[in-house]
Amino acid sequence: MTILQSNKRFIEFQFKLEDDFEELIREQSKTLFGKDTIFIYTKKKLKGVALGSTIPDGFLFDLTDLENPEFYLVEVELQKHDFYKHIFPQITKFFGFFRSSASQNDLVEKLFSIINADATLRGEFKKVLGDKEIYKFLRDICEESQNILLVIDGDKIELPEIIDTYTDTWGKLVKILKVKKFTNENESLISVEPDFVDIQYAPDAEVETELEIADESTKPIYSEEYHLDGVSDSTKQSYLLIKEHVAKNYPNAAFNPQKYYIGIRTDKNLAYLKLQKKKRRVVVMLPEDEVRKLMPHHVVKQLSLGVQGFYNGPCCAVMFENTKNMDDFWKLLKILIM
Repeated sequence: MTILQSNKRFIEFQFKLEDDFEELIREQSKTLFGKDTIFIYTKKKLKGVALGSTIPDGFLFDLTDLENPEFYLVEVELQKHDFYKHIFPQITKFFGFFRSSASQNDLVEKLFSIINADATLRGEFKKVLGDKEIYKFLRDICEESQNILLVIDGDKIELPEIIDTYTDTWGKLVKILKVKKFTNENESLISVEPDFVDIQYAPDAEVETELEIADESTKPIYSEEYHLDGVSDSTKQSYLLIKEHVAKNYPNAAFNPQKYYIGIRTDKNLAYLKLQKKKRRVVVMLPEDEVRKLMPHHVVKQLSLGVQGFYNGPCCAVMFENTKNMDDFWKLLKILIM
């Protein structure tokens, strides 16, 4: 692949060593992930057995929205690596970590020790968190936000099938970021797909989305149980409350579980519920400015034009922390459905 810019040809750079690719990710972390993120490269700082007998290449804290921060175990891989001998076992070992409170507690202690010993890191967290305790923040985010970020320098043809086969692990937890470097003499460019700000809302480009028309007989079957498996009681309660309200007031509306969401639709898609362990997001098919007026007690997140294109129209995301102030959402639903 070649990029043409300002009458120059930038040729795709082929990384020979994983260490070189990891160095690029470390050096460009703020560019790749955003200025309000903190990336900790810990492969050489964590000693002994950790996270299911393997150590991630790093840990990423996305603090763009402090009310809904995200935490990622980061694995950096080269496309040329054998998928089933190298990439698959590395990622798979991380799944057990999220199911073990003991492992999470151990990681919190180690991360806190690393941050406490590094004045620059400690200052980064304090700048964002203010008076909040770093230790409590680490404990809460490790419990509430569970993501694995696979950063890779190209496509892997095995990924779509793996994600469809292991839906409750690879399908739910793994996010994929493709990063490529292009060079022209002493100049270089970096491409990223998807934009990291979109990674919680749009699936990897290699994976067929349910918004596309497909042969129904070949699509995996997803259920409410699939989406509710492993979520907190508060998340389940929020979902059931929304479902009960819709069934009572709008019998023509249906709930449609798919891979990445549970859709609410009549003759068209109205909203998409994305359930995580302790987080609830609803992508609603209305412009952001309209939704902000209707939802004054909830966090409303702007979505990029790319994500809005994925959902086929103007939309934004509404965050739910609990079942309070639901009257705002009932008004929003009425406008969407009527």
